[in-house]
Amino acid sequence: MQIKNDSFFSTMILTELEDIVGRDNMHLASAEKLSHAVDYYWGPRVWVDRGKIPEQPDVVVYPQDTRQVSEIVKVAAQHRIPVTPWGGGAGSQGGALPVHGGILVDMKKMCKVTEVNAVAYTATAEAGIIHQDFEWALNEQGFSTMHFPASIGCSTLGGFLAHRGTGVLSTKYGKIEDLVVNLEVVLPNGDIINTLPVPRNASGPDLNQVFAGSEGTLGIITKATVKIFDEPQCRKYWAYLFGNMHDALEAGRKIMTRRLQPCVIRLYDEAETVHQIHRVLGIEKYGAYLVFGFDGYEDIVDFQLRHARDICEETAIEDLGSECGQKWWDSRYKFFYPPYIMDLPEAFGTMDTVATYDKVEEIYVGMKAAAEQFPGTKFIAHFSHWYEWGCMMYDRFIVDPAYVPEDPAEAMAMYNKIWYTCIRVAMEKGGVLNEHHGVGLKMGYLMREQYGSAFQVIQKLKDALDPHRIMNPDKMGL
Repeated sequence: MQIKNDSFFSTMILTELEDIVGRDNMHLASAEKLSHAVDYYWGPRVWVDRGKIPEQPDVVVYPQDTRQVSEIVKVAAQHRIPVTPWGGGAGSQGGALPVHGGILVDMKKMCKVTEVNAVAYTATAEAGIIHQDFEWALNEQGFSTMHFPASIGCSTLGGFLAHRGTGVLSTKYGKIEDLVVNLEVVLPNGDIINTLPVPRNASGPDLNQVFAGSEGTLGIITKATVKIFDEPQCRKYWAYLFGNMHDALEAGRKIMTRRLQPCVIRLYDEAETVHQIHRVLGIEKYGAYLVFGFDGYEDIVDFQLRHARDICEETAIEDLGSECGQKWWDSRYKFFYPPYIMDLPEAFGTMDTVATYDKVEEIYVGMKAAAEQFPGTKFIAHFSHWYEWGCMMYDRFIVDPAYVPEDPAEAMAMYNKIWYTCIRVAMEKGGVLNEHHGVGLKMGYLMREQYGSAFQVIQKLKDALDPHRIMNPDKMGL
């Protein structure tokens, strides 16, 4: 069901919502609706750029506590109205787009830090808190989440959890699903549940991991407890230049498999070294640019750094030193904001994937070749989240504006053709649809292709919890 402003029954439903959140927290204005119809996904942005209006919510509500979220969802469940959770609206996959109208639940007024436990090293906050605000609140007490995504200033804790997001220090401290201790969730029937607030358990499947990455399709995360850390005594960086990607990837692999525990490794391919390192850092080098860092007690950091440098010096063509490493850290957010971020009129997309070390180089070569077969398209990549057994590739395609059709439908067809071609190469060679941005609307079409018969597990979980399909419909292929 959709809510129509001029119908009697819709007016009754709007009255119920107003009673729950208050008049000031319910919005029907066109500007409010349109601002919640576009995220960082290129599709709706080009739609608006070409003078068209994408699907919008029928009403936008701003709950202020979990009880209100529960009551909103109960109204939606009773009347079979679609519900779309909204955090910061910074996602790149269309995961928060209200494609069926209905009720959009903007969580940003639920933004309180409710507890900092200095004994257990955990902190609890409402899901709508902007993560930078959460981080600053912890910094005042000497703690940190160590979760530093590029969108730290415009994304929410709940959004990170819903999409299994990650931050620049994830190689040591873990992704958001590794950091979460406990979740409070409103289910599609309006019930409020809490997962077990312990470090781990063997009392059945881990419900934290059921909801982390579910992208609002199984319920709305309203509160979370996460691990926190002391600020490190020191953090040191170093950078090297390699003559080819094979040697650079092998150096990163050795640093990880020898358990040196870097807090960060980031490797830029030759194209992104020119496209980003030159422009953002002003470092005019040509080759594969590898930067890494270690943090903790200084004597341990120096030991780790020395051994990592020994590995790199076996094959690197230039030691760029600590200054280039530190410069990268100090500028790490600049890469993702104007004037350096990709934007219209270009067509662009991030096709991050992840694989084991024996497959990742072949995936990189294959995706690069697949993207560059399209006219006016260039491919750049960096490898930014590393594991002892593999790493992720943050690869992007950029289409010159001269090759982007003016008609938005034709532009979307071109865009999706590049996506499907490249990501299928990744899957065929041992990668996956996505590593940390989520699936959303953009890639739901390929979920069954990725999972095969295993997709029925996800589908039946959705069917059991949300039989009327009101929660964020058509995301993740559900």
